[in-house]
Amino acid sequence: MGSRPSGLRLAFMGSPDFAVPALRALVEAGHEVAAVYCQPPRPAGRGQRETPCPVHRAALELGLPVRTPTRVRRDADEHAAFRSLDLDAAVVAAYGLILPSEMLHAPRRGCLNIHASLLPRWRGAAPIHAALLAGDRETGITIMQMDEGLDTGSMLLREAPPIGPGDTTATLHDRLAEIGGRLILRTLAEAPAPVPQPAEGATYAPKLSKADATLDWGQPAEAIERRVRAMNPWPGAQFRIGEEVVRVLAAAVDAPAPGATPGTTLDDHARVACGGGTSLRLLRLQRAGRGALDAAEFLRGRPLPAATVLG
Repeated sequence: MGSRPSGLRLAFMGSPDFAVPALRALVEAGHEVAAVYCQPPRPAGRGQRETPCPVHRAALELGLPVRTPTRVRRDADEHAAFRSLDLDAAVVAAYGLILPSEMLHAPRRGCLNIHASLLPRWRGAAPIHAALLAGDRETGITIMQMDEGLDTGSMLLREAPPIGPGDTTATLHDRLAEIGGRLILRTLAEAPAPVPQPAEGATYAPKLSKADATLDWGQPAEAIERRVRAMNPWPGAQFRIGEEVVRVLAAAVDAPAPGATPGTTLDDHARVACGGGTSLRLLRLQRAGRGALDAAEFLRGRPLPAATVLG
């Protein structure tokens, strides 16, 4: 009969790329991952082939057993299977399904969530996007003891990196994913005392849709520039020229433009009037079905002369 590993016996529950560094960190630290839960494979790509999510692929690479239930809230068989794992704890990172009380309290140390914000600010599905849109100066990871509320559980550990002027959702996502992996290891090792979230200051970051990508030129240039960074890489900030959709991958606040009509180009070099007498310089653009280009190269193939109205 083999000896039990020195690490904790865990379940890992996550689906997207954000969760993969934490899963790898747990395995490398010697914890026993008894099961990995993630979203079921879904059609993807031009051929719409059934494709496993990033955590599923990582788990298979690591030789870990994978479970992909389509629901868990009212499935007594899933609850029993989870209890039978005899877990010390479950680590949850962007799993995508709401866990019922029967599962939250099954592990000896409960379920620990890796959340990409400084709770109670930005509870919900899109905290990284929300922090950028709001102009927050810092973001972070909170390791939370899960309860039945929406990101309302007690806090265990937090780390707060600054948001730089060039940060996008893509850059913050990768940075926070690595911090999450490091911080969950500390949490499991140190077992810090839970601290209830303050009653005041809670904000919510709802799930984004493609509609959030459309730029509103009536907003000040500073807000639009933040939206460009927040929507990079998905859903991708965009505007229309007639029926053509153009994505904006980078932009910069430019000189004031008092009296100019928002959404109108001010010169031949992709400077656009915005709300409040401000203007924005478009720096990197992409037409549908084509590669991303710096503005000068883009304009050689698709000029935007002064007085062009952008939708």
